Amino acid sequence: MAYIDGFVLAVPAANKEAYRKHAVDAFPLFKEFGTTRMVETWGADVPDGKVTDFKGSVQATPDEVVVFSWMEYASKAARDAAGQKMMSDPRMKDMGAAMPFDGKRMIYAGFEVMVDQGPRGTPGYVDGTLMPVPAANKEAFRAWAATMAALFTEHGATRVLDGWGDDVPDGKVTDFKRAVKAKDDETVIFGWVEWPSKEVRDVAWGKIMADPRMQPDKAHPPLFDGQRMVYGGFTPIVDL
Repeated sequence: MAYIDGFVLAVPAANKEAYRKHAVDAFPLFKEFGTTRMVETWGADVPDGKVTDFKGSVQATPDEVVVFSWMEYASKAARDAAGQKMMSDPRMKDMGAAMPFDGKRMIYAGFEVMVDQGPRGTPGYVDGTLMPVPAANKEAFRAWAATMAALFTEHGATRVLDGWGDDVPDGKVTDFKRAVKAKDDETVIFGWVEWPSKEVRDVAWGKIMADPRMQPDKAHPPLFDGQRMVYGGFTPIVDL
């Protein structure tokens, strides 16, 4: 089964090009370790939330922009093997010493791919989400996410992916659990929707919100607390 590592971090706006170059220069090493794809997306429409939001998840300052990023692997075994290589390769230390952002506030975790609808392409815009979901709702969430993926692709999305939190570590400063205020019986969903462009996405969202399939099922309790969901729109700056 496919596997992803998800990341959220805060990068000074002035360091955008330095960050992009840092990621591009790093990819050959990650590819050597087993990464099949790396995507870096730059915050374009990242709203403030009442309970949670992307900025708060990484304690972003006013001069920083949120980056939503992921690496794809063929399997969890491939990801774990890559992680071992990263930990032992001296080139990673050199790379870490030159990061154009505060790595202490970066959040990261490993996610089992639950739903992956649509082929790999080159998106013009990405909607990123984080959600807290009770572990007991895993299969019900999988079914719901598949329905939503079909809805989004019907309205123009090129790919929809949802990853179930599998290796979600506690951080000293920030982490995914704190990002969504996850409870002890909950894990974190890391997901995204790829669009050809922001214009296509904006038109699609109007149709999606009016679609009856988006209406809550009053006969069943919600699968997760939507007030703690984190979401935002991002522009890809690296896709390798």
